[in-house]
Amino acid sequence: QVQLVESGGGLVQPGGSLRLSCAASGVIFSIDDMGWYRQAPGKQRDLVAAITSGGSTNYADSVKGRFTISRDNAKNIVYLQMNSLKPEDTAMYYCNAKGITIRGTDYDNWGQGTQVTVSS
Repeated sequence: QVQLVESGGGLVQPGGSLRLSCAASGVIFSIDDMGWYRQAPGKQRDLVAAITSGGSTNYADSVKGRFTISRDNAKNIVYLQMNSLKPEDTAMYYCNAKGITIRGTDYDNWGQGTQVTVSS
């Protein structure tokens, strides 16, 4: 099994910052792509940012210039630095990881989510 555990969510005022972390553990041979998604009530889960094992990144247009995704490959952790937060960033944020287990099987796993609320 591969487990993902997110942390760092909370309540922040508009214009503030938060940093989310997601640690992967378990029967991991490799982690290829890691990403952050978010889902607001009544809406679909959308990609926020993604990063490959080589460090290539991809962002949703709505967060470009405000959010930064990074990863520590040695520790199997992915981060999401969120600056200049807006009320519309309020959502449950989920971590995703794709890769190969030590048994040679593919995995595509999700964390349990961490709530981000931007409000004055």
